[in-house]
Parts: sequence; structure tokens; C-alpha cells
Amino acid sequence: MNFGGTIRINRFGLLIIACLLIILVYYNISSSSSSEQPQKVNLRQLLLAALEAAEKGGHEVVKGSHEPSAGAESKGETKEGVNIPVTKADYNSHCVMFYGIAKTFPFLKVISEEGENEKGCKNLTPLELNSNVPNLPDEEVLASDVAIWIDPLDATKEYTERLFEYVTTMVCVSYQGKPIIGVIHKPFGSEPKTTWAWLNQAMSKNLQSINDNTGITSKNVLVSMSHAGKAHDLIEPIFGKDAKLVPAAGSGYKTLEVTAGNATAYIHASYISKWDICAGDAILTATGNDLKMSNSKIVEIPSYQSYILEIKILGGFMVLEIPAHEMMSRSNNNLLTRSIFAKNLSEFRLFTNH
Repeated sequence: MNFGGTIRINRFGLLIIACLLIILVYYNISSSSSSEQPQKVNLRQLLLAALEAAEKGGHEVVKGSHEPSAGAESKGETKEGVNIPVTKADYNSHCVMFYGIAKTFPFLKVISEEGENEKGCKNLTPLELNSNVPNLPDEEVLASDVAIWIDPLDATKEYTERLFEYVTTMVCVSYQGKPIIGVIHKPFGSEPKTTWAWLNQAMSKNLQSINDNTGITSKNVLVSMSHAGKAHDLIEPIFGKDAKLVPAAGSGYKTLEVTAGNATAYIHASYISKWDICAGDAILTATGNDLKMSNSKIVEIPSYQSYILEIKILGGFMVLEIPAHEMMSRSNNNLLTRSIFAKNLSEFRLFTNH
């Protein structure tokens, strides 16, 4: 038996194998590299989702008002001892708004006032994102920098009292902690109305006609119907004796009243939730106003985690703890000028997804 034969190597075969190996290595590197690309999200699509979610939530709110079982339960009390009600309509609106957005953008953080889990929700349908808003730009940002804040039913107490004019649903998109898209939907009335703004890009038609000076000559000062806190004590020192105190409800409603010029200020002198002010911040800023505060103070409350702020809202401004001498020196009724308080609310990056 002869074991001394020679082995001939097929060079063409080796070339084929080498090429296949190179292709395989390149494919693996490309796949790894693409999988490491950070997730991005389209802000135009987020605006469309926010509009659709707010309107779908509003539909659930209106539908709930016709049901005999629309009564409220209590989920606690405010610092002042005022009951915090929640209704079936709150949960139904939460279901369509929260899960509509969460299922459309599963990689985004969505924060809602209510906490109904998916098992308690029925007939969930994805958002369609049909655009009836022309000429919106496409803009992509890192998804990790975005958070969605929703209030499925603002002014629940007034809803149970059938004071429907104060009721709204709200959606806010924050980017790097700053509100940039705000949607406030009023589901009741002869025709439901949605007010929205995308900072530096677009806004609803009713906002486009608002003058920068709107509201400065108004004597109306809005204060909460249910938890005014110490707001009454702030009226005369800041706005003078001619100011008219007007009780109203719902952060969304009061923000729109100030934006439209029906009131010169909205004072809130107690705790408030971030989902109550996020959409209004974006809308006020887009229309030339600023939500401002002299300091930020996040109050840790177990049931709400870090989503509560102790602040005061003054029309286009948000203020924390105004010293007495400061109030007395600002009685010239120029509270809507931009130089009164030091920092814009958005600079505090309070609306992050963490």
C-alpha cells in the first residue's frame, strides 16, 4: 500500500471558501452594528398619535357620561383633604389612550394618571395615525429621550357633577425633559374641540390667531374650584384691587382660558401632577407665553412616586413660594412679561422618562 502520494490543493476552491468567509464576517459585523443603532421615533407620528389618543379618550369620557354607573370612587385625598375621585370613564379613557400609544410605540415610556392594567381593558384597537393635518415635517429623535404624559380625564370631580365644560383629555410629548408637543381635547359641547401645538413647528388653527399680548388687559384671575389653597391671598398683592377672582376647574380648561385671553392668570397654590401641566406647558410656550417657576420641588408621594410638584401657576407662569416682599413689589400688573421669574419650566427637565 502506497502512502506516499501527493495532495493537490484546488486554489479555486480555496478562493471560494475565502470569499464566503469574508461575506459571513461582514454580514455578522453589519448585523451587530445595526442592532446597536439606537431606536429613533418620528415626532410627526407622535403628534398624530397624541391627537388620535386624546380624541378617542374623549369619546370614552362622553360615552361614560350617559351611563348610569358613572359614579365616582375615591383614590385618596389632596394635601388639603379634598377627595380625589376616579370614575369608570377615567379608566376607559386611560385604556384607549395609554394602550393605544403604548402598542403603537412599544419602545417609548408612557405615563398616565390612572393605572388600569391591560387585562381590565376591553376592545383595544391600535392607533391608525391617519393624518388630517397637512404640511407636518418629518423629524426623528432618540426614543430614549422621549416620554409621553397623559391625563385621561381632567376635572373628574366636575365630571361627576356634570360640569362638562371643564372636562378635557390631555397628551404631552416631552423631549429631554422638555414638553414639545401638547394636546388638550374638549370632548363636550356642540362640537368637540382639540387644541394642539408642536413647539417651533406647527399648531392648531385656533392658536394661530392668538396675539402675543392676549390676556394682559383681562381682569379675570382663575383659581381652582376644588383646591384653591392660598391662592386667594395672592390675588390683590399681585394683580391689584381690580382683579376679578373666577373659580374654575381643570388644568386643561384653565390653561386654554389663559391662552385664549379670557383670563390674565391661573393661580394654583397647592400640589399638582405633572400630567396636569405638561400639555399646557407646550401650548403656552408655542404661543409666546412661558410656564415659569423660581424653583422646582418634586414632592415624593408613594402613590404617585415622583410625579407630583408643589407649585403655583400664574397665567403664563409657574412659581414656587413667592416671598412677601416679592409679591408687594410686583403689583404693577405686568405679570405676563417674560422677565419676572428667572427660569423657564422646561429648563428643569421635569418631564423625563425616568
